[in-house]
Amino acid sequence: MRKYVALLRGINVGGNNLIKMIELKACFEAHGLWNVVTYIQSGNVLFTAGRSGQDALTSKIEKALSKAFAYQSRVVVRSHEQMKAIVAGAPKGFGGRPAEYRYDVVFLKSPLTTGDAMKSVPANPVVDRVYAGDGVLYSSRLISKATQSHLGRIVGKPVYQDMTIRNWNTTTKLLELMERVDSGDMTA
Repeated sequence: MRKYVALLRGINVGGNNLIKMIELKACFEAHGLWNVVTYIQSGNVLFTAGRSGQDALTSKIEKALSKAFAYQSRVVVRSHEQMKAIVAGAPKGFGGRPAEYRYDVVFLKSPLTTGDAMKSVPANPVVDRVYAGDGVLYSSRLISKATQSHLGRIVGKPVYQDMTIRNWNTTTKLLELMERVDSGDMTA
């Protein structure tokens, strides 16, 4: 058994692809996934599964969600080990000045690589910082000059379809919840 998090793209945003968390949880359980817990409405699902390949697991989840909720599902799946590495691999000081910077983690969907993603991410060097990680990009934006940030322009690029973004607090909270599975408490 292995712990995972599924990061769903584009649900419950702007009135589109509205999915109730109780229905999302039931869908995961109906497809043989265990210890299913949802965290906030933006589509974060923690669960355990057998040790099948991650690509096969991602495909299974996308097909199940697309069928159950009548939308084109796009999901990024990360294992507990990968989430630990993502949090540990953040640039030094990342997340440390939340009153001054907004911190986000951009999770990349295979086959998108960090190298290709870095080439596509627009950044204003006065406001934005973007760092490559293992299957993720770490971005920070100076809050006082947020209107000058170029990071939001990624939404209009084709590469955006192969990524999903979570703020640093959500990313670390997801890891914390995954850690609770060992103690038998994965409640959000």
